[in-house]
Amino acid sequence: MKIHTTINSLRAESRAARVAGKRIGFVPTMGALHDGHLSLIRAAKSRCDLVVASIFVNPTQFGPNEDLAKYPRTFERDCQLLEKENADLLFAPTVEEMYPQDAVTWVTVEGLSEKLDGKSRPGHFRGVTTVVAKLFHIVEPDIAFFGQKDAAQVAIIRRMVRDMKFPVEIVACPIVREPDGLAMSSRNAYLDSSQRKAALVLSRALWEVERKYKSGERDTNTLIERGKQLIAKEPAARLDYLELVNADTLDPVAQATPGTMVAVAAYVGNTRLIDNLLLP
Repeated sequence: MKIHTTINSLRAESRAARVAGKRIGFVPTMGALHDGHLSLIRAAKSRCDLVVASIFVNPTQFGPNEDLAKYPRTFERDCQLLEKENADLLFAPTVEEMYPQDAVTWVTVEGLSEKLDGKSRPGHFRGVTTVVAKLFHIVEPDIAFFGQKDAAQVAIIRRMVRDMKFPVEIVACPIVREPDGLAMSSRNAYLDSSQRKAALVLSRALWEVERKYKSGERDTNTLIERGKQLIAKEPAARLDYLELVNADTLDPVAQATPGTMVAVAAYVGNTRLIDNLLLP
């Protein structure tokens, strides 16, 4: 695996691959890789000739009181994992490489970026869409792979790609879970053993909503209330939101139907975790 730290060197190799007729797959990450990330690499390998991963802890998607400084950084281990999965190229730029000192340009998806995580983390998705637009411009992939765990992010990036006419296909890959059901996340590393156990309340709440839906309940308020009741029983968890929304627009729905997304975010200790599922 070849590692690039500058835009020019990565872009030159990517364009050479394109000229050679290769299909380019791209997996953007912030590092601290786990099997959820690696499943994206595998998906890219199955569909593409050249797989590019990026590791960049993007400062513009963190709020002033969020965890940028302590976000886990495990670069050497990440490189070993990517090499084991046979990723071809890694783009690992500095902040200075990605953001000129006097940069004033942002990419904002109006109407979606203020929903779900965007409501709780103002400016978060503006940072996400700006850096992803930059990365698409640099890598010029044919297909980009994202995890379904970040479902709001996926919906927003899909809209950005559509609106900006990026020639890239967006693929959302299934959530990868630990054996006990916890959605894999780099932030799980923050949890101590008791918090780790408490964090299971997120997936339990989602599955309880799904169970009620399968038993015939369709009223959104009733389903949300059932999930909230379950989370309220876990003293170590503090609910941020639990919503049933259209998976494409992120708008709340009054009645649950197949494909409705149940999305949850909660703090366990000081760690904010998210999870979701699509109703069958």
